[in-house]
Amino acid sequence: MSRIQLEGVTRQFGSVTAVDDIWLDAEDGDFLVLLGPSGCGKSTLLRMIAGLLPPTGGRVLLDGRDITHTPPRGRDLAMVFQSYALYPHLSVARNIGFPLRSRGWSKSRIKAKVQEVAGVLDLDGLLDRRPKELSGGQRQRVALGRALVRDPGAFLMDEPLSNLDSKLRATTRAEISALHRRLGATFLYVTHDQVEAMTMATKIVLLNNGKVEQVGTPEQVYDEPASVFVAGFLGSPAMNLLEASVQATDGVLSVRGRGFHLPLGIDADVPSRPVTLGVRPEHLTLTAPRDATIRGRVHSVENLGSEEVAHVHVGEARLCLRGQRPLGLRAGDPVPLTAQPQHLHLFDATSGRRLAWETTHATASAPAATSA
Repeated sequence: MSRIQLEGVTRQFGSVTAVDDIWLDAEDGDFLVLLGPSGCGKSTLLRMIAGLLPPTGGRVLLDGRDITHTPPRGRDLAMVFQSYALYPHLSVARNIGFPLRSRGWSKSRIKAKVQEVAGVLDLDGLLDRRPKELSGGQRQRVALGRALVRDPGAFLMDEPLSNLDSKLRATTRAEISALHRRLGATFLYVTHDQVEAMTMATKIVLLNNGKVEQVGTPEQVYDEPASVFVAGFLGSPAMNLLEASVQATDGVLSVRGRGFHLPLGIDADVPSRPVTLGVRPEHLTLTAPRDATIRGRVHSVENLGSEEVAHVHVGEARLCLRGQRPLGLRAGDPVPLTAQPQHLHLFDATSGRRLAWETTHATASAPAATSA
């Protein structure tokens, strides 16, 4: 196993900064997923860790050793590419064993090691085939086998499932997760697919425009998004985000906007301030009209099989309600909704960063808003 640390890693292409001052720590045995939209810098960052691209600034450490300028072959890291990068003229066995031949291993040692890895990846019956005779999922396992055969300190994977169909992608996700648990090795995995990140990662690093937006477990980044960007990126549908203001009425805080008025369950007397209100679609609930804290009108309803998603106009904004089918809603229906205070998220209207409410020492009942 290996620990990978990044200290202020930066990469510029001319006047464009693709990766901007990244500090990260992938501990031994982590399954760390670099997640973000296309162009956010995640693949560039992975290539710098692998040694395929030199950083403009900062350091890359492997188990405390500076490897910033160490060639790829000296880093004890195995890379799995999006394109598989298999040799079409070689059998599965020879593809898997290729890194060992380049190291001068004997034929008997290579054969034994290839058989061992093939057993782990369920490739025993495919060793004599060529890549063109394999399915996409089988090719992906061969690419993994070629990385695994080296017994590397860590695995680097650059969107390895993006070429697979949705059903095969789900199966291969489970296989990679099981492999990680079995090996206990460090995995660094690049993807733009939030489902892959949420189901596989022990730790997610969410990138935006070359910067780290948030680092945390899947539960932390989903339940406590650090910014409007994180809130809007994770979730399907994504978190509802509405322009609002926090106000105190008779010493009780609430968040208000056009078509909604939601109590926060906090006793305080603070000045009004603009915020962005966030609430997940699954945390909105239908209620009686007299109990509604959000009032809207249904625009459309999507059938997802076991669930439905209703798109609702609230003022000039549109939000999504997700629940078990049938919701009993149709386009044009007025819809009374509510949400519990513990499911509400507040973000600064200017910076987009998450807000937390902390009780001051001076007055126990007067919280102060602070960026989290």
